[in-house]
Amino acid sequence: MAAPQFIDTKDGISSMLDTLEGLPTSPPSLYMDLEGVYLSRHGSISIFQLYVLPTSQTYLIDIRTLGSDAFTTPGTNGQTMKDVLESETTPKVIFDVRNDSDALFSHFQVNLQGIQDLQLMELATSPVRKQYLRGLSKCIEWDLGLDRNEVAAWKQVKENGLRLFAPERGGSYEVFNVRPLSEEIKQYCSQDVTFLPRLWAHYDRKLTPRFRDSVQSATKDRVAQSQTATYNGKGKHMALAPNIWGGGASTTLRVNGFNW
Repeated sequence: MAAPQFIDTKDGISSMLDTLEGLPTSPPSLYMDLEGVYLSRHGSISIFQLYVLPTSQTYLIDIRTLGSDAFTTPGTNGQTMKDVLESETTPKVIFDVRNDSDALFSHFQVNLQGIQDLQLMELATSPVRKQYLRGLSKCIEWDLGLDRNEVAAWKQVKENGLRLFAPERGGSYEVFNVRPLSEEIKQYCSQDVTFLPRLWAHYDRKLTPRFRDSVQSATKDRVAQSQTATYNGKGKHMALAPNIWGGGASTTLRVNGFNW
C-alpha cells in the first residue's frame, strides 16, 4: 500500500483530481472520512481523508490550510472535488455520514450525493433488529477477521492518536490543526479509511435487494436531516438505530423532529 499523500496546495488538489478520472464504480473506488475540531456546523474540518481503491492510495487533504480551495479547485478537465462529492453516479463510501455531511454542507456548501453508509449497511445485514448502532472500531475488530497481530497493530495506532487528541486522555482535538501534522496523527487519519473497502465488501455481499434499497433511502435521509436547521449531531440519540425494516418497528424514536 502506498504511503499517504498529504495535500495542502491547489496544484496538489488538481493533480489528485486527475487521478480520479474514469475510476470503476463497482465496487466503489472512493472511501472517505473527516477529522476536525468538534466536527459539525459548530466546529471545523481539519483533514479530509480519501482512499482510492484501484490505486491503494490514501490522500490526506489539508482543509485547515486550503479551506474552500480544496473543493473549488479544478483538475485538468474542470471537475472539482465538490463535483465529485455531489455526483450521484460516483459512489462514495463512508461510515456514518451524518456529522461529516453537516460539516461539509455548513462550511463549504457541499451537498453529498452518491453516498453508501457502512454503518447502515452493517445494521441492514445484522441477523437481529438492534436498538443501537455499531461503531466503526467494533466493525473493524469483529467483522474483518483480523489476526491477533493485525488487531494489536491497529489498536496501537488508534491508541497513539487518542492519546494526542482525546480530551479524556489529556489530549486536544487541536492537534489536527497543528502543522506539520505529526506522524502519529497521519497514521491515525490514514488507518481506518483503508479498512473501509473490506467492510463494504463484507456487508455488500450479504445485502438483499430489499435492504439495499432501505439502506439507500436511510442514507439519503441522513444527509437531508444533517442539513436542516434543527439537526443536532451530538448526544445519545446518535447511537439509536433507525427503523430500516418498515412496519413501525419498536426501534423507531422521534428525536429533534426526526424518526430514528
